[in-house]
Amino acid sequence: MSHGSPLSPSEIDDLVQTVAASLGMESPGPAPAGPAAVPTDLAPLIDHTLLRADAAAGEIDRLCEEARRHHFTSVCVNPSWVARAAAQLEGSGVDTCSVVSFPLGAHTPAMKAAEAAGAIRDGAREIDMVIDIGALKSGDHALVEAGIAGVVTACREGGALCKAIIEAAALTDEEKVVACLLARRAGADFVKTSTGFGPGGATVYDVALMRRVAGPDVGVKAAGGIRTRSDAEALIAAGADRLGTSAGVAIVTGQ
Repeated sequence: MSHGSPLSPSEIDDLVQTVAASLGMESPGPAPAGPAAVPTDLAPLIDHTLLRADAAAGEIDRLCEEARRHHFTSVCVNPSWVARAAAQLEGSGVDTCSVVSFPLGAHTPAMKAAEAAGAIRDGAREIDMVIDIGALKSGDHALVEAGIAGVVTACREGGALCKAIIEAAALTDEEKVVACLLARRAGADFVKTSTGFGPGGATVYDVALMRRVAGPDVGVKAAGGIRTRSDAEALIAAGADRLGTSAGVAIVTGQ
């Protein structure tokens, strides 16, 4: 299936059932009816994010201070900053999230698992890992699933959540469905739209499709290009229950 016109809800349902059968899996239950409720307080849905390569220590410190002040769910930082962020956030109720195989997803399963375990030892309680996009496009579903499953195991052993980033803007609709189903089967806690460094960010269409595939037991995190409260509310209504954004303060304050 090509990057063509968006599918209708019934066409998405048919695609999900077809792909699930091809993977030997049961299709998730029916899609929820109507838009999801949007809470008044968006802070508990936000991973306050800073993943730029040139981010300096002072910026990480400011990120953590903002997260404490606004009661975001987590800060999301590169692995080298995890220990610093976790120390600053201790006792605050804000978790430290880190990324694995970021942003390309091209590490081996063993490397991904080791990177996740290291970040967890340093204090991460959530891990956002990038799936092997090249393997997905090559039809090597076993390699994609193994990469996710290794990180899931490290997360389970370390008491952390695992989010699988599928880089939706680089995929066809069929590939998005495959990726989400493999993440479900591997035990990921969330599927996530984007790294923010790929060809595009979160869209309402992709979030709705991923929510349909994720089913009721797997979260959907929207990330990439979320700048305003209206952006956030539209994605939540489409089915996102977590948002990754560097604009969290502007979203919750309107400034």
